[in-house]
Amino acid sequence: MNPFLSIIIPAHNEANRLPDTLEQVFGFLQKQTFTSEVIVVENGSSDMTFEIAHGFAVQHANLRVIQNDWRGKGLAIQRGIKEAQGEYLFMCDADLSMPIAEISKFIPPQLKNIDVAIASREAPGAVRYHEPYYRHLTGRVFNTLIRLLVLPTLQDTQCGFKCIRADVARDIFRYQTLTGWAFDVEMLFIARHHRYQVIEIPIHWFFNADSKISVLRDSLRMFLDLLVIRRNARRGLYDPKP
Repeated sequence: MNPFLSIIIPAHNEANRLPDTLEQVFGFLQKQTFTSEVIVVENGSSDMTFEIAHGFAVQHANLRVIQNDWRGKGLAIQRGIKEAQGEYLFMCDADLSMPIAEISKFIPPQLKNIDVAIASREAPGAVRYHEPYYRHLTGRVFNTLIRLLVLPTLQDTQCGFKCIRADVARDIFRYQTLTGWAFDVEMLFIARHHRYQVIEIPIHWFFNADSKISVLRDSLRMFLDLLVIRRNARRGLYDPKP
């Protein structure tokens, strides 16, 4: 029998953070009544990420560790989606900046009949902790660009915690082209283009000073990716196919 929930964790050079994250994830899952699996997709790490994840897999039968040779968060998520067997697929950043118990907000019985649910640090009721002002400001500037160019109404597309119904994910990821940090903007654009319902879930979110995002480099890269999404849309690359 397939599990109810698959938690997909992309992990690149996460040897320091992954042990605590997995401890919290399994601590949460052991208290639940639904069935579950955890998939760690190690992608191109130069540290002990794979070995650490594999060590946890020895202790937890519902943990699978997959190794990707190529770097790219989008590639790791794509691989995780392909391998996942759950009814609901939850993407989870390895830094676990969102308390793991918040997952309950994204799945039945708390949330029903939703195609895509994304964590939001901007939706009413969301709380940010310890985030430097400059990081918040940079994020809002970039989100303004996202809303102007591709996703008019979504307030926070970049938070790394998202839940997608499995059948919806299989459809969306057939059209995915981006493999880097902006892959989720493209994913949400495709979801909207295919008329799936996307809802923002307010969360409590803790700033992590060890974040791997480079504000200057990644903002430029993501802006260029937004232009790629618009170009792909004009060319009909995202149009639903039989």
